[in-house]
Amino acid sequence: MIFNGAQIIMESLKREHVDVVFGYPGGSVLTLYDELYKLHFPHILTGHEQGAVHAADGYARATGKTGVCFATSGPGICNMVTGIATANMDSVPLVIISGQVATSLIGRDSFQEADVSQITKPITKRNYLVKQVKELPNILEEAFQIAASGRPGPVLVDVPKDIFDATMEYEFTEKQEKQEKQELQSRQEADLDAVIKVLQHASKPVILTGGGIILSDTSELLRRIVGYIKIPVVTTLMGKGAMADSSDLHLGMVGMHGSYAANMAVMECDVLLAVGARFDDRVTGDVKNFAPHARIVHFDIDKNEINKIIHANISVQDDLRCSLLRFADKLENSGIDYGRRFALWRRHTENMKKSHPFASRKRLHEITPQQIFEVIRKYADKDAIVVTDVGQHQMWTAQFYDVEKPRHFITSGGLGTMGYGLPAAIGAKIGCPHATVLLFSGDGSIMMNCQEFATMARYGIDVKVFILHNHVLGMVNQWQRFFYDHRCSCSVFNDETHIPSLAAAMGVPGFTAVKPKELDSVVFQAMEHTGPTVVDIKIAKDEDVLPMVPGGKRLDQMIL
Repeated sequence: MIFNGAQIIMESLKREHVDVVFGYPGGSVLTLYDELYKLHFPHILTGHEQGAVHAADGYARATGKTGVCFATSGPGICNMVTGIATANMDSVPLVIISGQVATSLIGRDSFQEADVSQITKPITKRNYLVKQVKELPNILEEAFQIAASGRPGPVLVDVPKDIFDATMEYEFTEKQEKQEKQELQSRQEADLDAVIKVLQHASKPVILTGGGIILSDTSELLRRIVGYIKIPVVTTLMGKGAMADSSDLHLGMVGMHGSYAANMAVMECDVLLAVGARFDDRVTGDVKNFAPHARIVHFDIDKNEINKIIHANISVQDDLRCSLLRFADKLENSGIDYGRRFALWRRHTENMKKSHPFASRKRLHEITPQQIFEVIRKYADKDAIVVTDVGQHQMWTAQFYDVEKPRHFITSGGLGTMGYGLPAAIGAKIGCPHATVLLFSGDGSIMMNCQEFATMARYGIDVKVFILHNHVLGMVNQWQRFFYDHRCSCSVFNDETHIPSLAAAMGVPGFTAVKPKELDSVVFQAMEHTGPTVVDIKIAKDEDVLPMVPGGKRLDQMIL
């Protein structure tokens, strides 16, 4: 059959089982959008290209599938750069298809031309500039394979305008799905045996779970291991949900704004099993004094992460689906009663957890973050997908909102992208239409992509948005008060933007809570409303995220 480039792209998406695309049209991709129109292919038109890529990202994180987005050339794809970098830092599988000026115009500073291949080279797992239509089928198949395999990440395919129109003869055959092996065999048997030996001589072990657990869908394997050896678990921000927050063995998040129990357990442990974690600086604090008494065991698929920041005494470089399965089998076949062996250590960490819970300071006339999350959890589905923007509210959500399942806590970790939350929540809801999706944002973050309220209204995307409104750039302001002698430069909002009215102007009804007595009824109304809603909740300007480990300090040097 004869296909043009646009038709090849759409056929390829169907072969990859893509069920929705996020994007924004423009001149160089008109042929692609014309084909999309003819096929009635599901497409979400966002208010901005950054919204499209974040939405594809949120969709990918919530579903485990590869997110797909379209953008036109020049400013269109350049508007996606922040979102591509966000996905790259957090290892999110995306395929971005961008338009480019015609091949005859490339390199001539043509209208809406940008060298997107070079611009995005450092922030993609792979990118392509398609030079001939005959390259398209193989490039697209390879792009999806690369995005989702190994350590996932974004892949960009830049397609010149004339390639969309060019034709070729091609026969699409049914894609052969790769069969998973019935029994996975680890390449690292000796290393796994060494880990077992280290555990047999340990008295204070801790498991540190990272985002790799979520990405590899190995939470059940982790929980099987923890259920057998019964040792404390701490999580990174990206690993939240790998272990149920309500578990007695879960000590909470570790790092700069981690729990007292989690940080102290890492400082006191004699073995640290790090699984799918990359030892980000927000987790380690003072690298030289991180887990100072521990033998470090690092499970990771990416060899570049092993020994990059923290030296591993033992490394298991393999797909977690393989290595954790073999590790679980070896533990259970060892015949050792680990539960009894680590009972004293377990009681010690449980006592630390009980004696130092997360808590907001007491206030008589103002709503506190702790109150907000307690009330919302009372009315929300216990299996709600929780999405955040970036800032103080992000840390409070991680601290106060218990998540029981993987892929139910979605946030920008590595890049820390303000403006991520609203479009990512849209993507999560599109991907999981039957789930309750909650977004927590701040009055700074929400303004960065507030145009996506119109997207929510246009498609009736039922996301409940909660704004923790303190009239400051919260985390910036907190650092300025703590470390810059209260010189709050450009972090205070003196204006009175009424966010519910802003959202209502785009079709999303809003509510406001100012006093503690108003909170319960307002949250109830918002949760009962059919369709998207926004709740603007006023909190104090000087509300802090605590504990806090100052930059470069040891984890036991927390400000409590």
